[in-house]
Amino acid sequence: MWVATVPQQPAGPVPTIFTARPNPKLVCRYLPKPKSFRFGAFGIRLRLNKYKVSAVKKQLPELETQKPDSEKLRVGQEKGEGFDLGWLPAFPHVFIASMSNFLFGYHIGVMNGPIVSIARELGFEGNSILEGLVVSIFIVGAFLGSIGCGFIVDKLGCRRTFQIATIPLILGALISAQAHSLDEVILGRFLVGLGIGVDTVLVPIYISEIAPTKYRGSLGALCQIGTCLGIISSLFLGIPSESDPHWWKTMLYIASIPGFILALGMQFAVDSPRWLCKVGRLNDAKAVIKNVWGASEVEKAIEEFQSVIKNDGSDLDSSWLELLQEPNSRVAFIGGSLFVLQQFAGINGVLYFSSLTFQDVGITSSALASLLIGVTNFAGALCALYLIDKQGRQKLLIGSYLGMVSCTWN
Repeated sequence: MWVATVPQQPAGPVPTIFTARPNPKLVCRYLPKPKSFRFGAFGIRLRLNKYKVSAVKKQLPELETQKPDSEKLRVGQEKGEGFDLGWLPAFPHVFIASMSNFLFGYHIGVMNGPIVSIARELGFEGNSILEGLVVSIFIVGAFLGSIGCGFIVDKLGCRRTFQIATIPLILGALISAQAHSLDEVILGRFLVGLGIGVDTVLVPIYISEIAPTKYRGSLGALCQIGTCLGIISSLFLGIPSESDPHWWKTMLYIASIPGFILALGMQFAVDSPRWLCKVGRLNDAKAVIKNVWGASEVEKAIEEFQSVIKNDGSDLDSSWLELLQEPNSRVAFIGGSLFVLQQFAGINGVLYFSSLTFQDVGITSSALASLLIGVTNFAGALCALYLIDKQGRQKLLIGSYLGMVSCTWN
């Protein structure tokens, strides 16, 4: 019946679907050219099936090479898709360590406003030498603390050293707050300086060994952020000292609180994986790297640590005089000059005695004016936090020093 109806089809062009040229890459190699309408129709159906099979075959390699969700998330983050949270596992440990810098900043500014009240109550008002000694004696303690820090860290690790350093920090703050004489205030400030000296050396080392390489600059900037917040806090708390002559005792009692937080927080923080590897605790080092950096970094990091430790052992016969020889002399000179010149810029004097300076020039609220200096300092630290991993250290150093020079000329 079907054959009888074929001749009755009207003459004319064949529908386009039967004459359209198929994709030679997908179809022509599979089927010969159809010889009749029926086989043409069947051929079309066959070609469509072949096309589907070919498409499925092309999709199979993609399914076979599909990456797990965690790997896709990492790749997406590298391409800028979504939020990059690779810094998050290390952040709590870095945050606790930065509490030391908060204390450093707090003790920089804690004497800024109340120094007049302290001098009046303890009997050395008007003696600028003793006032300067009370304010800056903790820097002497910091110098001595920084010298002895390395030996303790090598023996006990960063975490325990942090906790030990909180002892003079807490005791010094309490002794200063309860002082009834000049000697007691100086003793308390000196003890605070010992703890500050240890921490200011230890915090950058700890952060650099805990933070993943990609985020080391940004997380390292939290040191300066903590210092700026400490300065702002002490200057803000110093505002009531203009009307309350005994407020300085409260401020020094408050200074002991971050020390307790630091000692407790370090109980839950991790040790440096490099130090763990150095003392032979490889399993602990691998666990820290896996939790903080990721499982894919474990073997690479352990190999790098062991290589560095091996090289350290080969340098036992080296001396400090090698810093004066090439190629070390140039690096040592540049690095040391940056620190020295920064101190000679005068920022320490501004932060220590800005309230007295503002009083001398006739500013009514010297404590509030000093607070604005702390806020400006904090704004600069935020800029560094944002730009350091994008622009690099060198450009930021050059730009900041040029800005300091221009302000000095004005």
